[in-house]
Amino acid sequence: MANTQGQGTWLRCAWHLNDPNAKAYELAQVTSNTMPMSPFAPPLSFQYRPSAAMPGTRHVVNGESFGAGDPGNQGTQFDGLGHFGYLPEPWNGQGSSPVDAARYYGGLEQKDVKPTPDSPLLKLGVDKVPPIITEAVLLDARSYMGKGQALQAGQLITVQDIEGMIQAQGLGWRGLLPGDVLYIYTGWEENWADPDGGKGYYVKGPGLSYDAAKYLREKAITLLALDAPFLDPVAEGQFEGKAAPAAGTPPGLLLSIHHENLSQSGIHHVENAHLAELAADKVWTSCTMILPLRIKGAAVSQVRPVAIGAPAAQ
Repeated sequence: MANTQGQGTWLRCAWHLNDPNAKAYELAQVTSNTMPMSPFAPPLSFQYRPSAAMPGTRHVVNGESFGAGDPGNQGTQFDGLGHFGYLPEPWNGQGSSPVDAARYYGGLEQKDVKPTPDSPLLKLGVDKVPPIITEAVLLDARSYMGKGQALQAGQLITVQDIEGMIQAQGLGWRGLLPGDVLYIYTGWEENWADPDGGKGYYVKGPGLSYDAAKYLREKAITLLALDAPFLDPVAEGQFEGKAAPAAGTPPGLLLSIHHENLSQSGIHHVENAHLAELAADKVWTSCTMILPLRIKGAAVSQVRPVAIGAPAAQ
């Protein structure tokens, strides 16, 4: 869907940039050693180097290093299409991993995308993603569905909910257009806490229903972002087998929204977005700019999305 980016989406951005009341909104959480960390990836460890004077000069230099971790899968992150593939049938966990049978977006095979275990992604990596500069729509599920409270773990955002929010927010005149970015504010980011590691943020959260993901394919949006860790609905204890997948989840596709968007529809993801300020100002449409790092062959990337739009008149 990123093929929709270009003059048309830039023109939709232009009137937001020209609005004298427009503000710039940061849509990324701040990355740190003490932010909530995904248990599904190695935690980050920044090392802050001591200030150093340069001999023969008046300069003092500061810097930092990654001591360990997986920066692409921690914090506010961008999922490339190569992040998720799919098998012809569920794997029973026995024997060697059957990744050679995997398929990816566009019907690409494992040998086309990642031919060896240590290979970068030859196709579908984040380095292939164009700059995403387009109009964004923000839907406030916290207000519409939660009645002013954060959505619950495992709670579904359905097609009916999406269409209801579009009407309730006065967006029925435009709806969702090809090339749009869709931000959905769930309030789950209220569980994000730094420096205590955000206990309760990861391993569960609200997300889209499977039919809603298919609906967004029909709308041809470019990217979906939530202020939640997965975009998939994950109930308390679901990853431990203590809760069933959400209603409508196809067999063998626990993370059906990842599957549908990344491997079928070509819709990129931003996870752990910071949407509270945008929602508080009721900036329902804006110009958004999303630029993943150009890391050759990477499946995921840290990202710093921004939105530029005018707050609603009080």
